[in-house]
Amino acid sequence: MKIKSQRDFWSGLLFVAAGLGFAWGATFYRLGDSARPGPGFFPLGLGLLTALLGLVILFKALSVERADGDPVGRIAWKPLGFIVAAVVLFGWGVPYLGLLLALPLLVIVSALAGDEFRWREVLVNSIVLTALSWAIFIWGLGLTIPLLPAPGGT
Repeated sequence: MKIKSQRDFWSGLLFVAAGLGFAWGATFYRLGDSARPGPGFFPLGLGLLTALLGLVILFKALSVERADGDPVGRIAWKPLGFIVAAVVLFGWGVPYLGLLLALPLLVIVSALAGDEFRWREVLVNSIVLTALSWAIFIWGLGLTIPLLPAPGGT
């Protein structure tokens, strides 16, 4: 069997692995049944659907011929590093800096991952996302997310 699209093959394999991993993790929770689903019911179903989607992509990679073999390109390390750093900074920053500072930090560091960085767009995006996050999560849902920096940390 010959791989006809490397890109589809590896992405399909990733989907199958992630889907089966989530489905396996869901089995540690009570599943229930369709009338009264437990906390593991939805993650199990979603994991199995993700794995099924991966199998479809794998089948496509093995059956649909591409002119150039659809090779996998180089890994873009700069965007990957900035996005991972932004998520880690946000996770660390919310308890210590509050949502008001951690979310703009997330947006700014994430924007550095792209090729077109414009301060004005990044600042407007930061303000809008912070306002919407406050309105939805703190005001609307009443979650206890710190808005301002904690005096001594958490």
